[in-house]
Amino acid sequence: MARDRTAMQLERLKQEREQTLLELGRLREALKTEVDPDADEGDPDLVEREKVMALVQGLERKLELIDYALRQAREGTYGICERCGEPIDPARLEAMPEATLCIKCKAIVERQARVSSAAPQF
Repeated sequence: MARDRTAMQLERLKQEREQTLLELGRLREALKTEVDPDADEGDPDLVEREKVMALVQGLERKLELIDYALRQAREGTYGICERCGEPIDPARLEAMPEATLCIKCKAIVERQARVSSAAPQF
């Protein structure tokens, strides 16, 4: 049963990877159009281009996470929390198959990141 679930999650990861690659290709193609070099900051074409660039960056990061999860599967560590070594809840993997941390560890890491970013920089 667990093996079937993992196989389904990995298949979903592969499908998400293909969809992400297709979307990246489409967005990168959109970036090939020329923008007027004399355009000011409020120019709609320039604003749209910046939005597309942000989407590309987000999708590239997603692709990295998917590829990492697929490598974990090949190594036999898929579904194991990288921080505590415990199995990641199947419901979490169902919702987010590229997850590498269990809910508890993810919350700890996010809390630490918030504290670090709120600390005064000297």
